[in-house]
Amino acid sequence: MKEIVLTVTEEQPMELQRFLTSRCGVSKRLLTKLKRTENGITRDGKLIRSIDTVSKGDIIVLKSEDSSFLEPNPQLSVPIAYEDESVAVFNKTGGMPVHPSIKHQGDTLGNFFASKYPELTFRPVNRLDRDTSGLCLVAKDAHAANLLQGSCNKVYYAAVHGKTDEEGTINAPIARERESIILRCVREDGQSAVTHYKRLAFSGGYSLLEIHLETGRTHQIRVHFAHIGHPLAGDDMYGGLRTHIGRQALHCGQLTFISPDTGKETTATSELPDDIRGLFNDTEV
Repeated sequence: MKEIVLTVTEEQPMELQRFLTSRCGVSKRLLTKLKRTENGITRDGKLIRSIDTVSKGDIIVLKSEDSSFLEPNPQLSVPIAYEDESVAVFNKTGGMPVHPSIKHQGDTLGNFFASKYPELTFRPVNRLDRDTSGLCLVAKDAHAANLLQGSCNKVYYAAVHGKTDEEGTINAPIARERESIILRCVREDGQSAVTHYKRLAFSGGYSLLEIHLETGRTHQIRVHFAHIGHPLAGDDMYGGLRTHIGRQALHCGQLTFISPDTGKETTATSELPDDIRGLFNDTEV
């Protein structure tokens, strides 16, 4: 049973439901679940209704049952870059999927999470492609997941073919390829997509880029750099070559968010992995 402790700090009394949804970010879905849970919402150890009034200084405790529906795999090991009571940030290797699929049933981040936290549901906040390495933020409860949606700031690093401009912005709409459920492309009728980048190094025909996303479309970085003639190294789906690396050279190296547990801005970092760093052996990166 997961407990979330909330303190009422508002000067004026208000209805509990308003306090939870407007002030604390509790979703309506979670509130409904709490109402159906025995002693799901209490004040001073006593059950309280969502229509009851709460006042400054009241301590509200939410209790929610969580369960994992993924098969645990204790043979897996994934480094943790940051952890508190509400979240864990994992440093995923390239080649590991986040979620199970038909071809990947026991080798995913979700399977590792189920082994490490058997009492919790797997709730990834940012999701990385299988071959993209780096930081993946996972909420430990539904309330934390709701608070974190759309609030994470990520910094990516990529190695692309050719020498790019020192810095630039790619503003090109992205749509699904009409004949594919996986591939994306730049097309006028697509969704708005904006990518900012800065070149950090150039060596051996590759540019190392720091990338900030203004939007978060599927395959956005991969599609955008292929569109401007600089596909990611190793990304043979979008025109990159696997001459020197066996996967798309993309890494989530920094992730900043407001921790639901501490209320403070928190930043987790991950060093550039060896396979991407190896493309720049002649340059300090």
